[in-house]
Amino acid sequence: MHIPDGFISAPVAVGGVVVAAGAVACAVKVTNRGLGEKQVPLMGVLAAFIFAAQMLNFPVAGGTSGHFMGAALAAILLGPWAGLLIMTCVLLVQCLVFQDGGLLALGANVFNMGIVGCFLGYYIYQGVTLLMGNKRVVVLVAGGIAGWAAIVVAALFCALELGISGTVPLHVVLPAMGGVHALIGIGEGLITAAVLALVLATRPDLMRLGSQRA
Repeated sequence: MHIPDGFISAPVAVGGVVVAAGAVACAVKVTNRGLGEKQVPLMGVLAAFIFAAQMLNFPVAGGTSGHFMGAALAAILLGPWAGLLIMTCVLLVQCLVFQDGGLLALGANVFNMGIVGCFLGYYIYQGVTLLMGNKRVVVLVAGGIAGWAAIVVAALFCALELGISGTVPLHVVLPAMGGVHALIGIGEGLITAAVLALVLATRPDLMRLGSQRA
């Protein structure tokens, strides 16, 4: 889902940079205002985990592969604004060090995986737990649904940007990206639920941090 340079038009790239920069600036203010002593080390741990997990690909279908995104997980544990900062740091390092995603397309990648992924995942999780309660099984199911939806919708936005840029016809790229990432999202949801299960078993107090940082 990392868009390389040259795959999106200049207006789409510039628009992505403007929106992403504004959102990140807002995230810095919100996070600085509400950041507690527990959140700082957790942000570092989550960033390292997501970075490492994104390096591991798993096969999907037709010879394609996918990887963990982690936006929903970060948002659930720390809130969407802190999650956005985590995803921005991860994407920036991947872009500059590993050439995974283009520098000119960084704004679009932050928008897709950071803004869309974090906020959509967070509010889906909050909505499910609000309706069904905070029992352990509900938390895990909500996390799985949030992880699946976050990566699928982020992929659809990526497809939309490619289509608008004229790189691939929209009627081709939308179903292709949506279909593949619907399968990838199963892995995303399972990993998200598994990490939340581990957190619930070892540090259940951390589950309350995200709900305080919306």
